Amino acid sequence: MLSIAGTDPSGGAGTAADLKSITAAGGYGMSAVTALVAQNTRGVRDIHVPPAAFLAQQLRAVGDDVEIDAVKTGMLATAELIRTVSAWLEENPPKILVVDPVMVATSGDSLLEADAQQAMIAFCARATVVTPNIEELARLTGQPRAANERAALEQAQAWAEHTGVAVVVKTGHLESAMVTNTWVGPDGAHLAVPSTRLNSTSTHGTGCSLSAALATRLGAGESPHSALAWSTQWLHESIAHGEALRVGTGHGPVDHSHRSRRLQAAGESTPWIDPHAVPASLEFPDELPAGRSAPFPPQERINPAIAPAGPWTQALWRAGEPLARQIAESDLVRQLVDGSLPASSFAFYLAQDSLYLRCCSRALAALSAASTDPAAQVFWASGAASCLTVESALHRSRLGAHQEIGISPVTSAYTDFLRATALGEERAVTVAAVLPCYWLYAQTGATLPSVPSDHPYADWLETYRDPRFVTATQGALEQVERELAAASPTARSAAVDAYLRACRHELEFFEQALRLAVPVEVEHREFASEGAL
Repeated sequence: MLSIAGTDPSGGAGTAADLKSITAAGGYGMSAVTALVAQNTRGVRDIHVPPAAFLAQQLRAVGDDVEIDAVKTGMLATAELIRTVSAWLEENPPKILVVDPVMVATSGDSLLEADAQQAMIAFCARATVVTPNIEELARLTGQPRAANERAALEQAQAWAEHTGVAVVVKTGHLESAMVTNTWVGPDGAHLAVPSTRLNSTSTHGTGCSLSAALATRLGAGESPHSALAWSTQWLHESIAHGEALRVGTGHGPVDHSHRSRRLQAAGESTPWIDPHAVPASLEFPDELPAGRSAPFPPQERINPAIAPAGPWTQALWRAGEPLARQIAESDLVRQLVDGSLPASSFAFYLAQDSLYLRCCSRALAALSAASTDPAAQVFWASGAASCLTVESALHRSRLGAHQEIGISPVTSAYTDFLRATALGEERAVTVAAVLPCYWLYAQTGATLPSVPSDHPYADWLETYRDPRFVTATQGALEQVERELAAASPTARSAAVDAYLRACRHELEFFEQALRLAVPVEVEHREFASEGAL
């Protein structure tokens, strides 16, 4: 995958962003430099354009030696450079050519001289797909700046039909809560990938990054809607975590590598529980140390939204609090709450939850059978029935065709753990193992902001804070408190270990829907010149 663009010594845009994006998207990145740009997160200071002949030498050097699957162009700076790239492409036509026009800043300021702009407009007609911002789309089409998404789609559709080149319409610079990238094809197809607007200053280089990632996925053979969906969702995550990089004092870069680091961490085989974290024998609750969040910096501890039922459940919360925090701050929960979670990721999450509940129901039924106290028998039996009725009804109505999704390795590991615990451990250990599926979900529900009725996941989010579920969680806490108080010191130790393992299983369970390798589905919209889209 070859990037033809200018530089950015601060690493957020141009060839630096392209190469990071290509790598993140699974490609091998190469670059030919069109201009040397002195810039940082606060702006451009100077631009030096080497002779066009040197750019031609770079392109020939790569093209003579390497088979190129896709080309992405960014800043081409001058009409002469545009002609140089055009001539090389005539001799070396790539399978995929993605053109980021880089003609106009989002402020409306021109980035190219008039002759270069005309050359760029002509150059765009040779692309597979162009990725203009709203201002550049207006320049391409000779129309006023689109005031809304409909107008932008109409401009793109007319231009695509005229040139035979697809357009990605990006609505990030329009005023709306939703941000949608739409592939507009010459054949009239509209493939929309919706997302939500992020309140972030880390947007430097987003245009470069999206088009480079898109070119990489297209070059690998993905369909337009799959390639755009992957690139959009990857960039959303990169923007969401950009500020944590703390690069520069202006508009900082996105975190191109966040998804890769997240997946790398998920594949590590480091033991979940420190063998020295839980004493082998627990006589008193205060013997159980607080959980540690190392290697992360110390943070203010979060309190349980559903109060512990006594000293033993208070000790459990203290030990598992770092895992509760990780769930609360996870990308899955964030995207679920802000509505940006892709529909098929949510469907996968629901499908796995349905499979989990079947096993959880059996574990709770085993607890009911093993209990000697009639009230405990009724409580756990009621929980087992609830798994198969109340929650499952929502799963069936939501899942539809996705009910056939198979069990994942993460879900299988969790359910195997619960099954083995319920059938082979003391009752105190089993009640501790099932507690997180009550307590951590209720914790998530209690901390949720209010969501509008038209939120895509409003019905599901409301189940987290359903008063009946809160009551069930309080009952589970009381059962665990009684069992731990009556258990032997060694059984308490085993119960704590089971509770912490279940908390970690919950974290993995939450995060697994964002580890899917298969591109997510996107919304297909037919174009019409009149009426709502």
